[in-house]
Amino acid sequence: MKIYAEKPFRFGRQVIADAATIAWIGLWIWVGTHLYDLIMKLAVPGQKLETAGSGIADNLADAQNKANDIPLVGEKLGSPLGKAAEAARSLADAGQTQQDVVYDLALTLSIAIGGLPIFIAIVLWLLLRFRWIRAASAANRLRRRRGGVELLALRALTFAPLRRIATLPEDTASKWRAGDPGTVDSLAALELRRLGLRTTGGAMRR
Repeated sequence: MKIYAEKPFRFGRQVIADAATIAWIGLWIWVGTHLYDLIMKLAVPGQKLETAGSGIADNLADAQNKANDIPLVGEKLGSPLGKAAEAARSLADAGQTQQDVVYDLALTLSIAIGGLPIFIAIVLWLLLRFRWIRAASAANRLRRRRGGVELLALRALTFAPLRRIATLPEDTASKWRAGDPGTVDSLAALELRRLGLRTTGGAMRR
């Protein structure tokens, strides 16, 4: 399996594309986390409200317990304190609820804003890289297989860019139909170069 091209120019482009994809992902991770931290600052009032409510509720609960110990009038004195403690706990619960809402908002927005560009980049990168890996791996097998050069030549005639085809000699098609070895090798080399694979050093065989 071919992961990277053999030709320096195509190999360099692939490395740059990989680096750019990683940098893009890193950028949007930073944006998402920064946005999360920014939104979470809105939870500070809720934290203070929860802390204050819990502290007041605890103090009132202690006062109620002490008032209940007073003979005869303890229950009457402790009842209002108990109600006040429950009200303070309601404030603490409201503070916790506010924090939960802010947390959900921060998480949702950070994932939506930071995650969508990352998802799109990964999908596009994987799609383009997978297509190249599949084509380059197949061409790599063909150039070493008996009769593979002829198939590469046919592939070149079918899918090579027109600007490349236009540079070929006028009798290329007729020579290819006649099975001219030089023409077949030239066309196969054209397809291999398109994929960034080497065409020399005994890379192709019949």
